[in-house]
Amino acid sequence: MKERYLTSFSELGLVEPILKALAEAGHDTPTPIQAQAVPQVLAGHDLVGIAQTGTGKTAAFALPILQHLVTVRRRPERRTARALILSPTRELSGQILESFRKYGKHVRPSTALAIGGVPLGRQARALAAGVDILVATPGRLVDLVENDAVRLNEVEVFVLDEADQMLDMGFIHAIRAIVAKLPAKRRNLFFSATMPKEIEKLAAALLTDPVRVAVTPVAKTADKIEQKVFFTDRAGKPELLIEVLQGEGLDRALVFARTKHGADRVVKGLAGAGIAAEAIHGNKSQPQRERALAAFREGKVKVLVATDIAARGIDVPGVSHVINYDLPNVPESYVHRIGRTARAGADGIAVSLCDGEERAYLRDIERLIKLTIPSVDRRGESRREGRPVREGFRDERPPREERGGRGGRGEGAGRRDGERGPRPAGRSGRPGGRPEYRGGEGRGEGRSEGRSGDLSGVGFMQPARGERPRHEGPRHEGSRHEGGRHDGPRHEGARHEGARPERPRHEGPRPEGGRGERPWKSRGPAR
Repeated sequence: MKERYLTSFSELGLVEPILKALAEAGHDTPTPIQAQAVPQVLAGHDLVGIAQTGTGKTAAFALPILQHLVTVRRRPERRTARALILSPTRELSGQILESFRKYGKHVRPSTALAIGGVPLGRQARALAAGVDILVATPGRLVDLVENDAVRLNEVEVFVLDEADQMLDMGFIHAIRAIVAKLPAKRRNLFFSATMPKEIEKLAAALLTDPVRVAVTPVAKTADKIEQKVFFTDRAGKPELLIEVLQGEGLDRALVFARTKHGADRVVKGLAGAGIAAEAIHGNKSQPQRERALAAFREGKVKVLVATDIAARGIDVPGVSHVINYDLPNVPESYVHRIGRTARAGADGIAVSLCDGEERAYLRDIERLIKLTIPSVDRRGESRREGRPVREGFRDERPPREERGGRGGRGEGAGRRDGERGPRPAGRSGRPGGRPEYRGGEGRGEGRSEGRSGDLSGVGFMQPARGERPRHEGPRHEGSRHEGGRHDGPRHEGARHEGARPERPRHEGPRPEGGRGERPWKSRGPAR
């Protein structure tokens, strides 16, 4: 049955205006996700589609929505939309809208785009008469709803695209607020490259008896992508990045930095080496982002430095290399990142630069993709071969010559020598922690892009609650120190004359987070 679906779009049951637009766009054969998803959606089922980026997910929901608008003709009411598509970023939202216009060329649906970086009033005016298709980012849609610029009670088809990235970016609360405004009777479509447990729970709560379509195993990276990793210290990354970008076979390179400020620093460093690059991230205005992406797409600039948020929607043919200047602290983001290359059947190369502090991130990524990423040296010679990783199996440590510092914590990680680099920004208390919710898209998009390298004032740099600093001064003659407690006689000239009753030592269990090398003392009653 699947083989028959792959024959042509005409066998999917699409109407003639849509087939004509597909033919004019040069699309003859549906991709696997399209062949499996379109018939299910046309049959009226809710759907969860799992497929990597670049596999045709947008057409998998755009084609049946256009078909629905043709077969069920109805003029939308004022300030409403018949189909609502949520996506995590401005770029991806714009790309989705262009796909609807391309495939609906002869259907001519009314459309609107609601994203940050554009005046709210202009978008409100576009929605005033009602539209067939509304593509939006969650934060801006919430703004429009709160300003009574759009009502969601007439939505017939609801699409959540890149659902896993939505969760990582902290959009879950906005999504729940939006869903609460939707009518109970509607069709729901979820599409995602990976399907973590949190998304499974969200799908179970919002979808009704959904059909599950998966064209690639969960968290499996594209087979046509050659992956490799360079081990280095933090200080060696700029020079190593320049060497990779000056290597043979590089056409266009997408470089990923963890933070917005980090992306700007990379661009500045490349400019000093004579390599033209542009940055795209949440601090850039919408016109700046569009100009940078256009220059990259047209080949005027061969290097685009991006953060995870801004990279969604970058669908540029000919990206030969994806370079992880900073490894992501969310392992699923690695799958999304390298999916920017090897698109439409082409080959691609994914290079990661891993310092000592990022080894834990690398292990999380390898467990997720179930593969040990081969490491290479600067001569391009392999230092460890890629092999499958069993579920829950922690990869062996790299050879001793690759581990710098005492105790083998990796190059640049020698704490005893004072060479430890800054902790990766945006990292929670443990590797793989999810970024926290930091505000609405359109009102400041840096939800998952972390902080700059400055760690001053960050909570995990402060002493644990209930912990007192140890006494570091000289011992007093005849006295004894245990964990900073003075048990000897008071010295002459002490602040308080006379003996002060000593508080009893707390003999109970130590509180969680207390230091293990000394007994914990009660602070006594509050003063």
